[in-house]
Amino acid sequence: MFTFILWVILICIIVSMIGSTIRIVPQSKAYVVERIGAYNRTCNVGLHILIPFLDRVANKVSLKEQVVDFAPQPVITKDNVTMQIDTVVYYQITDPKLFTYGVDRPINAIENLTATTLRNIIGDLELDETLTSRDIINSRMRSILDDATDPWGIKVHRVEVKNIIPPRDIQEAMEKQMRAERERREAILQAEGKKTAAILNAEGDKESTILRATAEKEAAIAKAEGEAEALRLVYEAQAKGIQYINDARPEQAYVTLQGFKALEELAKGDATKIIIPSELQGMAGLASSLKEIVSDKKENKE
Repeated sequence: MFTFILWVILICIIVSMIGSTIRIVPQSKAYVVERIGAYNRTCNVGLHILIPFLDRVANKVSLKEQVVDFAPQPVITKDNVTMQIDTVVYYQITDPKLFTYGVDRPINAIENLTATTLRNIIGDLELDETLTSRDIINSRMRSILDDATDPWGIKVHRVEVKNIIPPRDIQEAMEKQMRAERERREAILQAEGKKTAAILNAEGDKESTILRATAEKEAAIAKAEGEAEALRLVYEAQAKGIQYINDARPEQAYVTLQGFKALEELAKGDATKIIIPSELQGMAGLASSLKEIVSDKKENKE
């Protein structure tokens, strides 16, 4: 019985020794191995054999990109405004040896370094610049943290400012300023609308006046052209009448008769008239005719 127990203990010791000797490193992991207390090697993915009682795994390091959300930090801007800013850091371990032996509590070191870097950057910015310059803050912090964490075997990929929380009185002042800015924009838009409406109305009146004047002008031109055309037709008719008379070659008696008709029409008026005949031979006859006409006119008046 004693021998059986001894064999069981021996087998357990051998199994434990084999278990502590063989190490299987999974994907995205790295083991830092020490031998007699000193760094020996870094075991990457695969099967590794350790020497019992001499080798030990000092640190198991994850090679994945990791995210750390740090608590809000109080910072003071250039114009002496205290606010709370929290950040998110995306980092990856590139050298497990440096990560293990480079700094004690590396995550705590990154947090403190982030806080001091953030205070230095915000101290050079005013409140308005801080609220509108997140990209600048992120890029500067990433550059500074990446350079500072290289000796620790850490690569900082991104740094994001998560929240910027100014004091309550500053928030109320910003809200009032924003409300005043919106009211100013509204007043400007209303004034521009009224101005545009007045301009459009003036342009409409102007175009209406121009169109009315153009219409009156065209009507006057059309009327003048119509009257001119009517006169032209009258004169053409008169010219054709004269031409027809000339073509007919009227006798002297007809011409004399027409002259008497013209004198008769002329004598119907009340104005004083002077008639100079074209033929001196008919002067006496014309005088007699005029005398009779004047006599008749006087008798009619009496």
